[in-house]
Amino acid sequence: MDHPLIDLISAKIAEAERNGDFDNLPGAGKPLPRHDDPENALLNRVMRENAAEPEFVTLSKKLRALREELAGEGDRDRRIAIMKDMSMMEARIDLARRAWVR
Repeated sequence: MDHPLIDLISAKIAEAERNGDFDNLPGAGKPLPRHDDPENALLNRVMRENAAEPEFVTLSKKLRALREELAGEGDRDRRIAIMKDMSMMEARIDLARRAWVR
């Protein structure tokens, strides 16, 4: 079944073509960009344009900071606390990666 507004949409497109609204658009005559993941191409573009990143990337940055903190820490109790935080962070990263792949 066609969309109820298909005739109106088609008329608007035809009018825009007659008015030259589609002339000289950026990228006209060029092939469409290749996407390794066409199903998520729009989502990936929106994320890239808004400097967004998946949760597992953000968590990985935090894990890297914890590793650096651990390397510079001399206090035994604090090192143990950092290692616990790292362990939890690794588990969160794994869960975020699994959620991202779905």
